[in-house]
Amino acid sequence: MAASATVNVRYMVTDVDDAVAWYTQHLGFKPLSNHAPAFADVTRGALRLLLSGPTSSAGRPMPDGERPGPGGWNRIHLIVEDLEAEVARLQAAGLSFRNEIVTGPGGSQILLVDPSGNLVELFQPTQGR
Repeated sequence: MAASATVNVRYMVTDVDDAVAWYTQHLGFKPLSNHAPAFADVTRGALRLLLSGPTSSAGRPMPDGERPGPGGWNRIHLIVEDLEAEVARLQAAGLSFRNEIVTGPGGSQILLVDPSGNLVELFQPTQGR
C-alpha cells in the first residue's frame, strides 16, 4: 500500500450541503468536490474530510439491515492556538458544544458538534509540547 500525505476521514452526515457550508464557513476547510445530496469532500491542510449523505454508497445498509449514520465518539482533532478565543468565536456564530473546556497534562480541549451530530475536537497543546 502506497503512503499518502493526505489523511482521509469519512463522516456520515444528514445533509451534505449543510455540512460543506458548516466546515468551510466555521473551521476553514476548502471545498474539493460536491456531488450533493450524496457526497462532497472538503480539505484542511493534509486532511480530506469525506462527507457522505444517506444516499451515498457509504450510506447503504449493512447485510443485517443497519444503516450507517452520523454521530458517535470518533472525531477529527484540530489544533488551535487560542482555545478560549476560538470557542468564543464559534459560540458567537451560534455553534454548539458537547462540553466545556477540559484541561489535562497535554493541553485543553472541547468538543464541537457539527449539524449532523459528529464531533470535532478543538485542542490547544500545553506550552512547550
